[in-house]
Amino acid sequence: MAEVKVEKKTVEKRPKKFIDLIYAIMSSGHDVTEHYEKLWTAYKFAKSTHKGQKRLSGEPYFEHCYRVAMTLAELGMDVATVMGGLLHDTIEDSNITYDDIKEVFGEDVANLVEGVTKISGISFISKKEEQADNFRKLLLSVADDIRVIIIKLADRLHNMQTLKYLPSVKQLRIATETRDVYAPLAHRLGMFKIKSELEDLVLKTLDYDAYRYIHQKLKASKKAQEEYINKFSIPIEKALKEQGIPARIIGRTKNYYSIYKKMQVRHKSFEEIYDLMAIRLITDTKENCYSILGIVHSIYTPIMERFKDYIANPKTNGYRSIHTTVRGPDGKVVEVQIRTEEMDLVAEEGVAAHWRYKESKDKPDELDKYISWLRDLIEILKTESGNPREFLETLKIDLFKDEIFVFTPKGDLIRLPKGATPVDFAFAVHTEVGYKCIGAKVDGRIVPLNTELKSGQTVEILTSENQRPSYAWLKFVKTGKAIGSIKRWLRKIQQDESIKLGKEILEKEDRRHKDIKFLKTICENLDVFGYKDINKLYEAVGSGIITVHSIYSKLFPHKKEEIEKEDYEKLIYQRTITSIRGVKIDGIKNMMVSFAKCCNPIPGDEILGFISRGRGIIIHKNDCKNIPAMIDSTDRIINVEWDVGKGQQFTVPIKILAQERKGLLRDIMDAITYTNTNIVGVEGKVDESLANVSLLIQVGNIDHLNKVIERVYRVPGIISIERR
Repeated sequence: MAEVKVEKKTVEKRPKKFIDLIYAIMSSGHDVTEHYEKLWTAYKFAKSTHKGQKRLSGEPYFEHCYRVAMTLAELGMDVATVMGGLLHDTIEDSNITYDDIKEVFGEDVANLVEGVTKISGISFISKKEEQADNFRKLLLSVADDIRVIIIKLADRLHNMQTLKYLPSVKQLRIATETRDVYAPLAHRLGMFKIKSELEDLVLKTLDYDAYRYIHQKLKASKKAQEEYINKFSIPIEKALKEQGIPARIIGRTKNYYSIYKKMQVRHKSFEEIYDLMAIRLITDTKENCYSILGIVHSIYTPIMERFKDYIANPKTNGYRSIHTTVRGPDGKVVEVQIRTEEMDLVAEEGVAAHWRYKESKDKPDELDKYISWLRDLIEILKTESGNPREFLETLKIDLFKDEIFVFTPKGDLIRLPKGATPVDFAFAVHTEVGYKCIGAKVDGRIVPLNTELKSGQTVEILTSENQRPSYAWLKFVKTGKAIGSIKRWLRKIQQDESIKLGKEILEKEDRRHKDIKFLKTICENLDVFGYKDINKLYEAVGSGIITVHSIYSKLFPHKKEEIEKEDYEKLIYQRTITSIRGVKIDGIKNMMVSFAKCCNPIPGDEILGFISRGRGIIIHKNDCKNIPAMIDSTDRIINVEWDVGKGQQFTVPIKILAQERKGLLRDIMDAITYTNTNIVGVEGKVDESLANVSLLIQVGNIDHLNKVIERVYRVPGIISIERR
């Protein structure tokens, strides 16, 4: 106690703002004895650096730095982070350097300030390429030191609190960026208080009328809400007292933005939103959490499908709590959250809670779990140059996902986003397991790979050394790791195939026109096409980005007219026939071939090939609706014909319209399997008395398909069957 008195006396000699900051740090359990003078130096340093600078609000700029530091102190962050908050704009807004800060405050503080400086100039409202690069910078900074993003979140919070002083265009830009980037990041780091305030401030800026409407409605219903919470709590308090279980009961109204989203998604008015409030019961031990759950369920009827145990299965951001929904007095639906004091602190402050009562050097290893969701993204960042649009989609998935919990056959828990499939599970186990996945068992039953998994299921992946990822997987996978891994593998295959095709095309031309040293001239003039590596040019030619005509135009203009008079198809491709995936293609060996999804050709259809940009050769039906769009690219259309091997199967979609009746789907599937046909996908919906059934089946040729259709027509109630 004597030390505290001495400390207080020392503190009182300083400005009140500094006193408040010191006590905010101390209230979180941090000992400031060793750091007191350095904190005072940082306070003066920041104030001096920003002397004379004012914000648009008219306040001294230092006020912003102070508010950021105070937010960090109130979050319980360590002393180095609080100093980083005070100094976070010194490098950006003055002549102060990293070395200056390192010399005075040490390397740890200097690294934090530099980290914030690096991401402070990042804009996320820009063209896709810049946006993706900026997201990369932000996420990599989080991976280096998570405290950097915590400082940035505190910085963004104060900027949002004072946003009204900025021009309206800038307000909209910053609010949109906050909604799309910083609020989701706060959510993924478990920082509920910061996230909620950011979201409410965003709503106030982007849709002030909605914000004001919700504010007025909550204000008008406040008394009724408080009375209901009291009515709900009385029998629980009585039962807790009888059983000697310590607990605090708190009633809270959901934040404005959360209510706004519910109204938007559910298309309901304020009065129709039933879960506006939640009751929180906070106790001392995990065991008492479950005892309280039993008490709540004994008093009020639970809605079991809405029960979630995040204590047994914590979220990836560290959140732990029991969620149950019950029918309270007057039949109202009420959400109840049950947790310990420690869990409540983590639920409100997330990753920041781990600095309370600990100096940064004593951070627990479990801190890493808060950014476990980043590992897959970082892997993607480091292993591919990346398509900006694809990267942003991956990021969006990982920032906004809700979670489910499934198990391996050995009982290991795997967290996945809601809607995840066995393929997502396979990639979560290991990338190679994902690549070789051919099937899955869920709770012992074989299921399609696009099956949506549910919490609590046990998943077993079936693999084959011959299996490789499919384009079709991209239509249903949900995790960033699965999407990134599949696209990287497919891109590598596409690249290799394009190089192979491009090389073969140009070597054929070289053999045809030895007099002009065709290939040698190209190699000596790669810069004309913007390349330094011949393989890059091969890839461009093979993927259709650069045509042979354009090469002649640039390097052999005297040959251009002669070339244009010739049949371009014959010019490039000699009559070397190779069978690839069931088709014969003029003059191309070992080329990647895929079948167009727009027309789904099968043996017996008249077909043609189209050299695509990046997907090898795509086979279309001659009467495909997309053929007219290819007329301007006739030099990329080639002759192909069927050459089907024994047992080869092709996927084709069919659509069935029938009179709805009990057992209809079973009868249709029985008819199809009678013809020895494999069903790989089925969807159905009923519109009044009509059933629409969409099926994906595998057939050997058009005769096989016709037999299937004929058999299905025998099923009672079938109105029409069409191939899609």
